[in-house]
Amino acid sequence: MAEKSRYSDSELEEFKILIQNKLAEAEKDLLFCKTQLEERADNADAKLKGLEDGIGTAEIERISELAGRTKKYISHLRNALIRIENKVYGVCRETGKLIGKERLKAVPHATLSMHAKMAQSKK
Repeated sequence: MAEKSRYSDSELEEFKILIQNKLAEAEKDLLFCKTQLEERADNADAKLKGLEDGIGTAEIERISELAGRTKKYISHLRNALIRIENKVYGVCRETGKLIGKERLKAVPHATLSMHAKMAQSKK
């Protein structure tokens, strides 16, 4: 029996739903970060307190970093949706073989199989 070269349309639909849910959650998280940053920027008391002890600045930096990571994650998820539409989702970009379903459920934007990921990290 030949090895599958791609996931079936019904499997791709399952992954699409999973990714859309994660995308909605990430977009909500990003909105929260943006709101937090705007509130801190608009709050004069926070600026003064931040100047006194630096905690406000550290908090703003932490939220900014989180927002940056969330934007990157959103981009990866959107790219995964494009791969689903093109029916190439779940194919390892190094080996050309299917990435395991369990890996894709855990990391739905993955483009490398665990084998390829481990080999890449050893380089």
